[in-house]
Amino acid sequence: MSPQSTVRAFVVTGPGEAVVREVPAPVPGPGEVVVDVERAGVCGTDVEFFTGEMQYLHDGHARFPMRLGHEWAGTVTALGEGADPAWLGRAVTGDTMLGCRRCPRCRAGNQHVCEFREEIGIRGGRPGALAERIAVPATALHALPATVDPVLGALVEPGGNALRAVEAARLSAGEQVLILGPGTIGLLAALFARARGARVHLLGRTEQSLDFARSLGFLAQTSVPEESFAAVIDASNAAELPARAVEVVEPAGRVVYVGIAGSPSVLDTRALVLKDVTAVGVLSASPGLARTIQRYADASVDPRPLVAATVGLGEVSEVLAGRRPPGAGQGPKIHVDPRR
Repeated sequence: MSPQSTVRAFVVTGPGEAVVREVPAPVPGPGEVVVDVERAGVCGTDVEFFTGEMQYLHDGHARFPMRLGHEWAGTVTALGEGADPAWLGRAVTGDTMLGCRRCPRCRAGNQHVCEFREEIGIRGGRPGALAERIAVPATALHALPATVDPVLGALVEPGGNALRAVEAARLSAGEQVLILGPGTIGLLAALFARARGARVHLLGRTEQSLDFARSLGFLAQTSVPEESFAAVIDASNAAELPARAVEVVEPAGRVVYVGIAGSPSVLDTRALVLKDVTAVGVLSASPGLARTIQRYADASVDPRPLVAATVGLGEVSEVLAGRRPPGAGQGPKIHVDPRR
């Protein structure tokens, strides 16, 4: 196999085991494109796959070896049969969720909850973006304007989750919102909420993460402040916080769940009913990707400070094992440049 027919990719071969390997270069199928990846983000889902804890591994939706990476940006360099030639040379990001496009959910525009969906770098064996190139259906692409560079482009997917959470909270200017968890999604939600004019409080556990949130201009502490919250967004992975969110939100308020705990949460629905609280779950960025790109493009939200470091493929295992790169900043997000 000649060097031109292979690309470097990060491959997880088992729990805690991974290698950077030469793999066959992706060839676009009908309706697909190939993207040269310029940036990819590492997220908590990737960590769970690396440790073997991700539920999809136990449900049969994923298996080792697998290629991670679902937050990405790059340039279209090849087209499959039927793909629009206008995509060639375009800067793009893309939807993680690839529905079957035939079922009632997909036809209603809800491909992110399609029973038969693939998820790039996550579900169904679809290779992810921790590689020099990736094949993607053209229908999943979103063009990036000139003001959205690859760093911002690789933050569109997590941003879409956060934006949808803020939209579900239905915040008005001047209202107070409590965000549980100052990780990437929590901080992105804080940025989007502030852009809507809301007064944002963040609740976290470590002073390091809270100091970083404060450096972005947010009110952040380790205990629930004595305030009145029109909405609470749970962006944490703590099993006890979904119930706490209902406790602290105002009657007739909104609670949004975008974080996923590693164990079941117990929530007394009587608390929802007796306080007339609206509770919403957010699974995917899919319906919010275009609006996220627009917010980044017009600079109403700038998430760049969240990126603490950019590493190469050979350093991803260390990151997934919880070790921060030398010289990394305070932010929670690590990016990968597969060309390194």
